[in-house]
Amino acid sequence: MTSFAHWVEGARPRTLPAAISPVLVGTGAAFAADGFRPVRALLALVVALALQVGVNYANDYSDGIRGTDEVRVGPLRLVGGGHATPRAVLRAALGSFGIAALAGLALALLTTGWLLLVGVLAIAAAWGYTGGKNPYGYRGLGEISVFVFFGLVAVMGTTYVQVERITWLAVAGGIASGALACAILVTNNVRDIPTDREHDKLTLAVRLGDARSRVLYQALVVVPFVFAVASAPSRPGALLALLAVPLAVAPLKLIRAGAKGRELIAVLQATGKLQLAFGVLLGAGLALA
Repeated sequence: MTSFAHWVEGARPRTLPAAISPVLVGTGAAFAADGFRPVRALLALVVALALQVGVNYANDYSDGIRGTDEVRVGPLRLVGGGHATPRAVLRAALGSFGIAALAGLALALLTTGWLLLVGVLAIAAAWGYTGGKNPYGYRGLGEISVFVFFGLVAVMGTTYVQVERITWLAVAGGIASGALACAILVTNNVRDIPTDREHDKLTLAVRLGDARSRVLYQALVVVPFVFAVASAPSRPGALLALLAVPLAVAPLKLIRAGAKGRELIAVLQATGKLQLAFGVLLGAGLALA
């Protein structure tokens, strides 16, 4: 029997900053446009969290039935580790997507029906990463999807549902948030290069190779701070995000030192903390009058 603790670990709570951070940034941008609406911001957070949990369960299910997760370093895998049946994990994924869809429907009713199309695309992207006959995550396209949906769409969408327009600060914040979300995925995929290569899972890390993937990670960590500085002329409070710079030091050192296997778990954890801190600080900075 699968325990509650198994389900919580299978949801990969350490990845949740990827959902929380962009909503904070988007809400900060809404503050900057004098349009903060707490109910809509909360609904956007529910959408983001439910999608993140849903994609985690969906990946667990899809990789598990393909055998990709049979031997892998990192967080517990429900299907691959034999802790839950594939059907149960699939139900958990669909349930999470259902929650995201309901919250998204509420936002669409409050704003515009076009959000329904965005929601459908987001759920399709979440499932298609490792699910279906031709998962795009197996072809090195995962980072593009993460950048779009957990960066641009998450931030700009959060701002839009509150002020009903897209602002320059939301675009800049979306690029910054998307880069950090991609940094988490790149770390995960660098760790899994050996097993992914064995199962023909051609992630971007497998295609680029270990060395170039580490260079990519470093660039993705630097980019958000560049965009925070670029936002300062119109919103000086954005510079508050620079207080997160010290949190980038440790993971960058580990990546540059060639950390492998379980050592990269520390990089994942540190990058998640960096992303959350960056989101809190940038969101707060954008909200400052």
